Amino acid sequence: MKTFKLILPALALSLFVACSTTTRHSEKVAATADADNQADTTLVATMAIPAASTANSPIEMTFTVYNRTDSIKTFCKWHTPFEPLMSKYLDITSANGEEASYKGPMAKRIMPPPADSYVSIKPKDSLSIKVDLTKAYDIKPGSYVVSYNSQAISGLSITDSVKISVK
Repeated sequence: MKTFKLILPALALSLFVACSTTTRHSEKVAATADADNQADTTLVATMAIPAASTANSPIEMTFTVYNRTDSIKTFCKWHTPFEPLMSKYLDITSANGEEASYKGPMAKRIMPPPADSYVSIKPKDSLSIKVDLTKAYDIKPGSYVVSYNSQAISGLSITDSVKISVK
């Protein structure tokens, strides 16, 4: 009888735990399905830089975010040109593999980002901003590839890098 009194609560606890695990799993599956359905509704960003520039002069990059969906979308402006220079959000690599030195500030952040850290874009609209790369990176004469490295923070998708020649 004592064994039965010990087994019954253990069995009930096992059943309860098993049910809650299944519920969590189905929530994760639903969240994954929602993320998959939103894959075609993400914001897309592009970078444009003149193909050639001269040393000791500004190198202006145009950063544009497109919302090709039918609803308002938001992205975190942290680690993008849409906030004052606060972080290294670009990788600028020379033809021989050396990275241009980042000389700007590096901010520490609280998580999650506060509401004022997000920018909204209307449906079928875009937002552009220009930034001088020489204010944050030590770019010497040579050929470079510029790529965006902060997709995970901003939520923006950029698939292409940009090439530039500095003389």
